[in-house]
Amino acid sequence: MSNGSLYTHVQNGIATVEFYHEASNSFPSELLDRLAKAFNLLSENNDVNVIVLKSEKEKAFCAGASFNELIAIDNLEDGKQFFMGFANVINAMRNCKKIIIGRVQGKAVGGGVGLAAACDYCFATEAASIKLSELSIGIGPFVIEPAVERKIGVAAFAELTLDATNWKTAYWAKEKGLYAKVFDTINEMDKEVDFFAEKLANYSNEALSSLKKVLWKGTEDWSLLLEERAEISGKLVLSEETKKALQKFKK
Repeated sequence: MSNGSLYTHVQNGIATVEFYHEASNSFPSELLDRLAKAFNLLSENNDVNVIVLKSEKEKAFCAGASFNELIAIDNLEDGKQFFMGFANVINAMRNCKKIIIGRVQGKAVGGGVGLAAACDYCFATEAASIKLSELSIGIGPFVIEPAVERKIGVAAFAELTLDATNWKTAYWAKEKGLYAKVFDTINEMDKEVDFFAEKLANYSNEALSSLKKVLWKGTEDWSLLLEERAEISGKLVLSEETKKALQKFKK
């Protein structure tokens, strides 16, 4: 449990992927690897038409990558591999043949915003504020940028990134295109998630898979692009300025 948990359940054409970590549903590298593999397996599962991605508990949806692992990086190769965690997940979601529905019940930071952006359709509650805080610790949201910008556009991405210490509301995220619908309560959201997933599960699997390819048209170079972005972040995290910012943030 120190590396969190990940459960996959398949019923009536719907696969539910649920992750948890005690540190605000953040992702150590091992858990990111398991998530990427889960999407790859479900992509080839003929019993699955649609996937619902969710996290446990009622507060944070996802606080991004593991801070403890981030602060321990001391060489370029480890830095690149750390940031490849979310790169591999985003590429697995992009290449997955199934439509992925995001269920965002609470705040999303950094990589958590990237996860929401990599979903094909996303439901949220009004508690699902978002923040990209990377600049405030001397790095940047380079790996998740393609996925986030694809959903909300360059101007909104710049606003979100440069205003690194402030939260944007769930309604702001909906207005920009990250969320499709925002609900007052988790109960209301879950009813709509279930209804929507059941509806999609009854559609043609072939049609949904073909639509998925259309939705992600123009992203064919992302395997290389996200690796290059991971290397940029891996270099930045080794700088003295970033190390000082991380130590200050830890305190």
